[in-house]
Amino acid sequence: MEMIVQPNQSSEMDALGSIASELHKMRSFYAAGICRSLLAALGILAVLFGASIPAAAAQEAARLQSGAIRIHGRVIASSGSPVSDARVRMEQEGVPGGLDTMTDAAGAFAFSAPKSGSYSLIAKKSGLCDRATVVVAPSGEIKQIYLVLAVSGECSVAPANSGDSPTRTMEFADKPAFTVAGVTDWTAAGGHGSDSSLRTSEALTRETLTLKPEGAGSSAANSAGDTSGGNEADAHRRAGELAEKRGDPLAAVHEYEQAVRLDPSEQNYFEWGSELLLHRAVLQAQEVFQKGAEAYPKSARLLTALGTALFSAAHYDEAALRLCQASDLNPADPEPYTFMGKIEMAAPNPLPCVEPKLARFAESQPENPLANYLYAMAIWKAQSAGQQSLQQVESLLTKAITLDAKCADAYLQLGILHYSQRDFEKAIGFYAKAIEANPELADAYYRLAVAYDRTGEQEKARQEFQLHDEIKKRQAAAVERQRKEVKQFLVGGQPTYPAAR
Repeated sequence: MEMIVQPNQSSEMDALGSIASELHKMRSFYAAGICRSLLAALGILAVLFGASIPAAAAQEAARLQSGAIRIHGRVIASSGSPVSDARVRMEQEGVPGGLDTMTDAAGAFAFSAPKSGSYSLIAKKSGLCDRATVVVAPSGEIKQIYLVLAVSGECSVAPANSGDSPTRTMEFADKPAFTVAGVTDWTAAGGHGSDSSLRTSEALTRETLTLKPEGAGSSAANSAGDTSGGNEADAHRRAGELAEKRGDPLAAVHEYEQAVRLDPSEQNYFEWGSELLLHRAVLQAQEVFQKGAEAYPKSARLLTALGTALFSAAHYDEAALRLCQASDLNPADPEPYTFMGKIEMAAPNPLPCVEPKLARFAESQPENPLANYLYAMAIWKAQSAGQQSLQQVESLLTKAITLDAKCADAYLQLGILHYSQRDFEKAIGFYAKAIEANPELADAYYRLAVAYDRTGEQEKARQEFQLHDEIKKRQAAAVERQRKEVKQFLVGGQPTYPAAR
């Protein structure tokens, strides 16, 4: 099946890897018509190996040319740094022996494999190890994988037919197309759209972290398919939680990734994606939540979290679609509606599917002040809202403040509505009520100042403008402190095996 490479043959294995690399380069150069580079590559081969090529190397080159899959990737520490001189072994299930190699300075390794089969990869160094079982499909694709040295022990592979529970496998399709390699301060955050959109994104991220799985149904889904890897995965997830609490998000995200690799449960997908989202790796969080939602299509919280990640990446319409799907899974759950209502207000244009879903929310929960408020705002957001629609908006907002006298946002919107109708006295009254309900609602002070100015009460206007400026300054400082406390992940794409460059 495979050429078995003993430890004393590692130098020959390195030679094979170099030959495969140069053959790959030559094919690329030839396709591009760069003959001079092709001659240079041939010269490199001659210098490295002389006029003759060992028979084993020629066989390996032939296998690569015939379409054999090359499994390659990196071994990294829990901190994300590459691990050089780590021993990596590849064994095929049910086949004795295996292949061994050492990682280079970038932590990279490579093996060639047949076009199908189940393989175990084991990396070891300094008493730490990692193991992954990978399934190679007959697609001819080049495969990549990460191994993270974070577990003490032997990481030995159970013999075939030993009676042990099988190791949970992870398809290559489940491997992320990124690696988290570091963190940086996030003190001057940029983002899509307006400051309002960015702050909505941050607020929804914090709310995403508190999402809980649904009751027994979700619990059953989470445990479905658990194997002997479950306990080890739980340990990695707990280690991730502890690492985040002690201020080491880089270690945390690698622990969560390990948990998913060992046990791709709904909970583990959610924790991994949430860690990425918290540290502003929004595109990568989107990828993880998408994978989780595909594996657990009945998980409303994975779809809700995916919607948050999509909104943070300025994919407004798709974010709304995911949240609408989440609301359909359990129409009585208020969380997807809350999220979609907030992104509807922050997005530059009305979002498809949101208004009818919020209508259902308000109709099914008529005594919920938030349901009435969010539906009112969705109707108002529609640019075609006529007089009849505005009356419906006013009715819904009035119902919201009747149900909850502390619904400051509804008071504010009633003030804006009456100001647009040039009823300044009513507008002033609602703005004052909004401030009473929430003394930190800066926009209410600003609009109240404008209304006072419009009615000729200049001194009152000046005072409200001053209060607005003080609150905005205080809130900006608080946001700055929050952002300083959050380290942003530095993320790169999947590593390319250095010898193939």
